Amino acid sequence: MEAFWKDVKFSVRVLLRSPGFSLVAILTLALGIGANTALFSLANGILLEPLRFPQADRLVTLYQHKPQFVYSSISYPNFLDWQRDNQTFQSLVAFRPDDFSLTGLGEPQRIDGIMVSANFFPTLGVTPVLGGNFDPQQDVLGGKPEVMISAGMWKTQFGSAPDVVGRPLTLNGTAYTIVGVVPASFHLYMQNFRTSDVYIPIGQWNDVIFHQRDVGMGMNAVARLKPGVTLEQARADMERVTQNLAAAYPDADANTRATIVPLKEKIVGDVRPYLLVLLAAVFVVLLIACVNVANLSLARSMQRAREFAIRAALGAGRLRVIRQLLTESVLLSLCGGGLGLLFASWGTQGAMGLLPEGLPRAEEIHLDSRVLFFTLAISVFSGFFFGLAPALKLIEPRLQETLKEGGRTVSGSRSRAQSVLVITEMAMAVVLLVGAGLMLRSLGELWNVNPGFKSRSVLFFQVALPPGTSRQSPDAIRADLRHLHDAVAQVPGVAAVSMQRGGIPMYGDSEDPFWIVGRPKPARESDMPYGLWYEVEPNYLKVMEIPLKRGRFFTAQDNEHSPLVTVIDEDFAERYFPHADPIGQSIVDPFVGKSTEIVGIVGHVKHWGLDDKINVHAQFYLPYMQIPDKFMSRAGNSTGVLVRSTGAEPLSLVQPIRATLAEMNSQEVVYEPHAYDEIISRSLADKRFSTVLLGIFAALALVLSSIGVYGVLSYLVGQRTHEIGIRIALGAQRKNVLMLILSEGTKTALTGVAIGLAAALGLTRLMASVLYGVSATDPLTFAVVAMVLTFVALAACYIPARRAMGVDPIIALRYE
Repeated sequence: MEAFWKDVKFSVRVLLRSPGFSLVAILTLALGIGANTALFSLANGILLEPLRFPQADRLVTLYQHKPQFVYSSISYPNFLDWQRDNQTFQSLVAFRPDDFSLTGLGEPQRIDGIMVSANFFPTLGVTPVLGGNFDPQQDVLGGKPEVMISAGMWKTQFGSAPDVVGRPLTLNGTAYTIVGVVPASFHLYMQNFRTSDVYIPIGQWNDVIFHQRDVGMGMNAVARLKPGVTLEQARADMERVTQNLAAAYPDADANTRATIVPLKEKIVGDVRPYLLVLLAAVFVVLLIACVNVANLSLARSMQRAREFAIRAALGAGRLRVIRQLLTESVLLSLCGGGLGLLFASWGTQGAMGLLPEGLPRAEEIHLDSRVLFFTLAISVFSGFFFGLAPALKLIEPRLQETLKEGGRTVSGSRSRAQSVLVITEMAMAVVLLVGAGLMLRSLGELWNVNPGFKSRSVLFFQVALPPGTSRQSPDAIRADLRHLHDAVAQVPGVAAVSMQRGGIPMYGDSEDPFWIVGRPKPARESDMPYGLWYEVEPNYLKVMEIPLKRGRFFTAQDNEHSPLVTVIDEDFAERYFPHADPIGQSIVDPFVGKSTEIVGIVGHVKHWGLDDKINVHAQFYLPYMQIPDKFMSRAGNSTGVLVRSTGAEPLSLVQPIRATLAEMNSQEVVYEPHAYDEIISRSLADKRFSTVLLGIFAALALVLSSIGVYGVLSYLVGQRTHEIGIRIALGAQRKNVLMLILSEGTKTALTGVAIGLAAALGLTRLMASVLYGVSATDPLTFAVVAMVLTFVALAACYIPARRAMGVDPIIALRYE
């Protein structure tokens, strides 16, 4: 330890004697280490940190699996059977998101809610901060209306009153009793689960089709495995359960299985590929930074060659010299790591504002002890990485030659070592630039995709009708909805309006099975094909500007008193009527229960996103006013509205629409307004975020690589001043000197580019899953990157070459 502290003290003095070198090296390392630390903090919070539930590794999520869907919602009767018949779960609970009209606490408002099983919070290990959990005996139809509220709602609506338990809360016109307050730290981060204001028992929902075995209604489940039970055992157990249900209920469950996924895996699975690509990219940036500092250290070591030769002549062993040099490099790296940690703190805070909406576990991203240990580890690694090359060069047994040279010239082996390092960082920069270029091209391809409609100037919002509307007669509900439509249509700036239920492109989906009249009816509903359905009004095509291909769209005459009609999309027509005219044919939707005549064909819409990778593509449209009477109560609760504005900014219509509807009925609430361009942009948020970060890392790699080329050539020119002076004195033209230096730099750069292109051909194949519309070996991207990097390298070579042209032979010869 005494020798170690002597090495540290000596290293500090050495670094202080070369402040320019030390500052450049520390800043270079700080950029590489800081970028790695910032991105690791993202990966740590999202991928590595355990979920904030007791024994979170025992939690799994369950879905129904049908041939058309990997993940689909569970029907409530199936869930109850799964809950009763399984032998591997300690507890199995259901949940589904919904929203509710809140009245009685000032102005009516629409709030987010979750329907949950009574044991939902105990299963997750969440303890209410006030009150208790639901009574399982009340989680049934006709049970006592109970509600749990979030800590945020407790604070904003009740002023954190300690006596809130037992107070009434009116939701959708029903009086609930508050039984508990959910802690503010509770988050589940599921795609279809959001931060909620209220939680109510799911078994009390009296929707007309929720208790049907063949309907999912957006419900999924979470379970806690019994102690000692493995995931594979649970899957085998649920295979037994679902097979028994398929035998008992062949019409609804013949092809239904259970998909079981670890809860954490389901939460972070979609972002994992992007984070892993970014982690690999930012590590390459660190390697490039280390290579740059290694080059600087090699250049500086030439000046210290005589010092270490004398040490060796006086008896210093190789390991002693290596230890001293590595101590200096690790100390330098630790200083860079400390500054990099500060950069990472700033970068993480800045990145939080750029994170895509809905990124799971974003609240858990911070600099913790694991991040600090990571920073320390990569700082020490970096110190050894860039310090080893100079150390090994300086202990070469060439004492007599070094002492005679007096440190005046540079050996060929050392210049070759520096050239190898430059080639290495150029190759790594090529890989990064190619990756960034592919991501950028992929994003560009997505933006150029035609979604099948025109989103510009389209506004989407939802309207909560007055409490009690859903309990009116179907005719009364239809009358209220017609008044709503007319009121919105009369708002200045509204060009067209359509109410909507069911699917809405890139925002929400609804799938139904169907069969074609005149063809053999499938024996079971589970054998039927599925299609996306949209319940819309006659102006829907005008609002969304979807092209009508053949036939007609709906008119005002397609109402509750007229024959049922439907319009299909061109994908539906191609799949199910490849050699026949679909116009005039009929299909049956089991939930409608009657045949509907196909009267038109419209263009296909990319419902699932611009890359549209989901299996269910066939789409059909139903007239809004032909919603069956038994389903009108759901439309009476809330409805979606799509508006095309006459101006460029559709959100400017929100306030006039709110004012108009408030005049019609003060209990109506407009909520969740979105410009449709925003919905499309949000669907690309993950790709855009990763592309921006990868682009930043690639730009940083490009800058560091060009600095590396410049630094090495500058150093070599300085070491070859005497040689260049002799060349000029003997008659060499200055342009010959320019070409000499440029050719050496260009040779090094092109070698690095060639190796990098070869490496990128193999490595970019790993990115294929996150690309769209562009090959992982896209020749255009590879060619552009090669040209850009070659040009930058030539620019970096030119400055030292120009300086070499200006060497005065008289001054150069005086060095002798």
